[in-house]
Amino acid sequence: VNKHKPWIETSYHGVITENNDTVILDPPLVALDKDAPVPFAGEICAFKIHGQEMPFEAVVLNKTSGEGRLRAKSPIDCELQKEYTFIIQAYDCGSGPGGTNWKKSHKAVVHIQVKDVNEFSPAFKESVYKATVTEGKIYDSILQVEAIDEDCSPQYSQICNYEIVTTEVPFAIDRNGNIRNTEKLSYDKQHQYEIMVTAFDCGQKHATEDVLVRVNVKPVCKPGWQDWNKRIEYKPGSGSIPLFPSIHLETCDGPVSSIHTTIELQTNYIGKGCDRETYSEKSLQKLCGASSGAIDLLPSPGAATNWTAGLLMDNNDMIFKFDGKQGAKIPDGIVPKNLTDQFTITLWMKHGPSPGLRAEKETILCNSDKTEMNRHHYALYVHNCRLVFLLRKDFDQADTFRPAEFHWKLDQICDKEWHYYVVNVEFPVVTLYMDGTTYEPYLVTNDWPIHPSHIAMQLTVGACWQGGEVAKPRFAQYFHGSLASLTIRPGKIESQKVISCLQACKEGLDINSLESLGQGVKYHFNPSQSVLVMEGEDIENINQALRKVSYINSRQFPTAGVRRLKVSSKVQCFGEDVCISIPDIDAYVMVFQANEPKITISGMDHFARPAAQFESERGVNLLPDIRIVSTVTKMEHPVDVKEGDRANKPVVLEEMLHNLDFCDILVIGAELDPEQECLELDHVELQGKHLDATNSTAGYSIYGVDSMHNYEQVLRQIRYRNWYTSATFDRKFRVKCSELNGRYTSNEFNLEVNILHSSNFMDHVNHMIVQPQYLQSVPHPERSISAVHNSVVPSMATMVIVICVSILIFIVTAGVYRIRTAHQRSSADNEGSKENEMDWDDSALTITINPMEKYEKPHQTEEESEEEDIEDDEEDTTSAESDESEEEDEEEEEEEVIVRKGDKQNATRREQLEWD
Repeated sequence: VNKHKPWIETSYHGVITENNDTVILDPPLVALDKDAPVPFAGEICAFKIHGQEMPFEAVVLNKTSGEGRLRAKSPIDCELQKEYTFIIQAYDCGSGPGGTNWKKSHKAVVHIQVKDVNEFSPAFKESVYKATVTEGKIYDSILQVEAIDEDCSPQYSQICNYEIVTTEVPFAIDRNGNIRNTEKLSYDKQHQYEIMVTAFDCGQKHATEDVLVRVNVKPVCKPGWQDWNKRIEYKPGSGSIPLFPSIHLETCDGPVSSIHTTIELQTNYIGKGCDRETYSEKSLQKLCGASSGAIDLLPSPGAATNWTAGLLMDNNDMIFKFDGKQGAKIPDGIVPKNLTDQFTITLWMKHGPSPGLRAEKETILCNSDKTEMNRHHYALYVHNCRLVFLLRKDFDQADTFRPAEFHWKLDQICDKEWHYYVVNVEFPVVTLYMDGTTYEPYLVTNDWPIHPSHIAMQLTVGACWQGGEVAKPRFAQYFHGSLASLTIRPGKIESQKVISCLQACKEGLDINSLESLGQGVKYHFNPSQSVLVMEGEDIENINQALRKVSYINSRQFPTAGVRRLKVSSKVQCFGEDVCISIPDIDAYVMVFQANEPKITISGMDHFARPAAQFESERGVNLLPDIRIVSTVTKMEHPVDVKEGDRANKPVVLEEMLHNLDFCDILVIGAELDPEQECLELDHVELQGKHLDATNSTAGYSIYGVDSMHNYEQVLRQIRYRNWYTSATFDRKFRVKCSELNGRYTSNEFNLEVNILHSSNFMDHVNHMIVQPQYLQSVPHPERSISAVHNSVVPSMATMVIVICVSILIFIVTAGVYRIRTAHQRSSADNEGSKENEMDWDDSALTITINPMEKYEKPHQTEEESEEEDIEDDEEDTTSAESDESEEEDEEEEEEEVIVRKGDKQNATRREQLEWD
């Protein structure tokens, strides 16, 4: 009989590991029944769970002992549910096998906790973290990164550590994800940092993907100019290019009331202070319209100007350097003794402070007694950074106390920079121009005139000649520095316009579109346009004005190299004198090298004229068709050409126009004999041009800065006259032109002129008449005249034999020709229409034809033609004309060779000529 109910514990606590089905219960699941050991009534048949869709089931392991097991029906996921609570009851087997009259136990509470497995990795909440810091600070925390873990337990779901993966970065991170910088950051060093960070959960499982942290470094607001380039490139011919097209001023919100900006172009190391034209002083003065008569005291060393040969010199810019040990004597006759009351001294000078406490005089130019005495008649010198001009009048010019020394005190005299000085003497007034600006002397001292004497004077440069008061005359008062373009012009003074032109810079600062500057900006240039000062109250107006400042170089071939730029600014604020400091801008302009021009002279390089033409009043034009062309080589730059193919880029020759500054026609060989020959040019040809000319027995020189076209026009008018031609048979000349005082020179164009005397002239006419008929359409042979001339030179005996045989064969051949001509009359008539165009005048001609022409082999033609020429030479009576005859013979040889190498039709025509 089933008397009693089963008994179980009132509560159970269980643990199940996720993804497992076994539940470990405490206490174990066991049911007891007091009816035991009665079969059925004392046995446990089942455990039942009460709850909605519980994923568990209880099974009986042993009916007699009442042991049971709780297990999961499906995988348990801790992340879905961490714990379960439900009711369980035990059932006995009833009173019989049918399970009737069963009894159940009381209800017991089962509480099950799901044990977590570390199956998930940490993951960051953001894909990218960004932060901005200001340079120069140390932060406790720049930003915090955060990662999460989807595991359910605290052990596996909590993030226990963060770590920076990127190495060598000035950052650190703590356990909570706070990132800080370990050192002060600099915007100039690095604008932005990118670091990778990972996270670890407490089970030491790290994140599958690291996170990017981007830290931007913001500069401390520094007042100054921004958005400008340190290097500005300038290509020759670019005109005016802006220096700072995007510049603007950052004031860091300061209460600015006005701004003062100075832009300085530093070119003192280029040439003589800046890029100027490097023409000779004579050419420059002609170009600037200076009055003629200037005497160059420091010319390039040459045959006629040898007094500068021993001086230290920079050839490119005609600069002479004086080291305190050198002086140059100007030969007598170069400068007139009497300069009159009006004259001008011009020079470029670069001079530094004089050594020593009491510096000696440093002489630039000095005219003193050559011997016996040590009187200075006039001098220009530097003394203690003062420029002094001394002018002592003679007693025959004045006999009263007169101004004698003129002193100027200028900082520029000792600043080691190039400056242009002009001393205009209009006695008793002396005016100094320095860099185009007028300066009056601060001190004028008077002195008595010099007593008359017959002692010769010595003019010197770089030192003063001491002819007396010493045992042996010597140089004294040496100059330390550099000089260039030292000239003296007696009898005239220069105008302000000419002086400004002579010292003008060809490069400088410029402002594009002045009208758009606005009313609020004031600006000022210095005379050479190397310094620009701008003032304004509105910052934006100043920004706009500075963007319009440009660099310009008007030279066609500028001096390549660096030009430094400096921009300095001062800012005033409301109620304060100076509120913020603006750092200076240090930039530079890189001027590229210009394409070098190739100057080519071409034209007729050889001609002959009758002697009568040379003896005529007008003579003969030497260069009637001269042509001067300049080309530059340029590389084409197609867009589709790769870097590796640059060597194969096509080269293009492009013609360009530029000026020349001199062209020389030099006589090759013996110089011209002024008793019988000369080169001439009507000076009316130079009018309206910036050209002048000098003539000598060595040749003709045209100089001055002018176009190639004007040079061509003048060169074509130069004539050669020879009024005693009997002793002259030929003349050779060479033409050479220059640009920029020899920086670019042309080819050497050689010209040969032959003078034809009476007999030579007839032979020459013979050639001229035959040549057009037979050579009109025949191309020139490949072999040159000189090759033909040098091929065969037979002996005299051989020539006589060949001539005799030729005459005999000629008689026989003439008969054959007459017979053949009778049968070919119609053909000869047709062909003769062209031949009749020639008017033969046999009264003064000696014509020799080669009757063997038809029968000799082609390789013999050169020998035969030369034999005929020698026969012509023998018939000429004047042996002194051998040079001219040889020249004509060469031409005849060439003509015969050309005819024989021509087409057969022309040869046939010649055979059919019937000679009377």
